Amino acid sequence: MPPRSYGFVKVDVFTTVPFEGNPLAVFTDATGLDAASMQRIACELNLSETTFVFPPADPKNAASVRIFTPRSELPFAGHPTLGTAFVVRGDAETDHLVLEEGIGPVPVRVARADDGAVQFWLTTPPIAFGEKIDPAAVIRALGLRPNDIRPDTPPEVAGAGPTFLFVGLRNREAVDRIELLDYRALRAAAPNAPTEVFVFATLEESDNEPGDTYAVYSRMFAPEAGIAEDPATGSATGPLAAYMIRHGLLPLMNGLRMVSEQGTKMGRRSLLHVLVHTDGTGAPRIEVGGSVVPIARGEMTLPQT
Repeated sequence: MPPRSYGFVKVDVFTTVPFEGNPLAVFTDATGLDAASMQRIACELNLSETTFVFPPADPKNAASVRIFTPRSELPFAGHPTLGTAFVVRGDAETDHLVLEEGIGPVPVRVARADDGAVQFWLTTPPIAFGEKIDPAAVIRALGLRPNDIRPDTPPEVAGAGPTFLFVGLRNREAVDRIELLDYRALRAAAPNAPTEVFVFATLEESDNEPGDTYAVYSRMFAPEAGIAEDPATGSATGPLAAYMIRHGLLPLMNGLRMVSEQGTKMGRRSLLHVLVHTDGTGAPRIEVGGSVVPIARGEMTLPQT
């Protein structure tokens, strides 16, 4: 059989500035690719994630999407969802679309921010909390000082599909000081804890982005997934807000807004916006949003097997 070409679009997500944010490749028509081929393509491109678009199972939805890191497939991820929604929407004026992912249908809405930038917002899937981890083990694993961890926020596992170990630190300097992770120390103390580690520090009100009441400075490490450090982690940002509400760092308030600045230390500053919806009768609904910048278009030619 003759070789077949697959077109893709490269975008930067959670930014309005080219070459910042989190890069993503979106293969716009992956029909004919199997899981092994998609995994090899993701490994070849070596981005945090690569997505592959297929026709939806439900014609009311925009597309079916599969998400791959360089080493594995994910049921859900934030910046791949929003970046793919941007590409699938194209020049259409629709303000709402649904992507079918491994975790199920993920709704995405499109809105314009106060500064005029177009933002894509996903609704975080249901969030679950796991075990709390001994702070001493986290200190060893991250190379921190004993007083770097906030005493009011125990290191804890949480997630909405992918799971993360959330660690609250006292200040931005402690977040930036992390260089290497000793996963053996983490595994010794908590064999079942995820090796995706999300660290953050709350920022002073003067550091907040306009329109956002609260702000954090964050980093995320996932070497076992082939991601030494992630510039922006949308799938962790909804659970981050839930974790902060759970431990009193954010009030449970309808309409609460927060921004998470991530990726700055690695030269890819990303701004992940959070909007909390609650009626006071159950778990809040948390949206995570940001802008998308198109960077390039390309084509990959593969032999047919």
